[in-house]
Amino acid sequence: MGAMDSDSSRSTEVAIAGGAWSEAIGEVEAFCERVVEAALRSAAPRIAGRAEVSILLTDDARGRELNRAWRGQDHATNVLSFPVADEPHGKVAVGQPVQLGDIVLAFETVRREAAEAGIPFADHLAHLLVHGTLHLLGHDHLQPSEAEAMERREVEILAGLGVADPYQGELAA
Repeated sequence: MGAMDSDSSRSTEVAIAGGAWSEAIGEVEAFCERVVEAALRSAAPRIAGRAEVSILLTDDARGRELNRAWRGQDHATNVLSFPVADEPHGKVAVGQPVQLGDIVLAFETVRREAAEAGIPFADHLAHLLVHGTLHLLGHDHLQPSEAEAMERREVEILAGLGVADPYQGELAA
């Protein structure tokens, strides 16, 4: 399952409950941990060493159930984020872990979107993990200015991981 960093209290727990994640990406748990840690180091360096994130890799059926139950939308979605609190990086006792929340990804939707965009599955998964992590940190994209700021942050983090700008085609259109 997840891994605990030996030098800190940071942990990313990864559970696979459906979908062909392991077949699509070898060592998918380690991949998820690496991406989330990169997002935390870049976006929230003061809590990066103490943050806890849970990731559920599932299938479209479970993703649809969760989307319907929590967002009132009866369809599968690529990523859902469930922050623990409105301001997870606010007041936390020194030395204590910061519980950020949960990220859920639905395999078939992620695979379909990657294929439709003509990008590697791993790159799209990395983007969605970064996106979900930023939501856990309080970022949003409801307003155009928020969306632009969040997208810039995503592009910066992904570049550090060697992943191309996922918005390049959108911005050019």
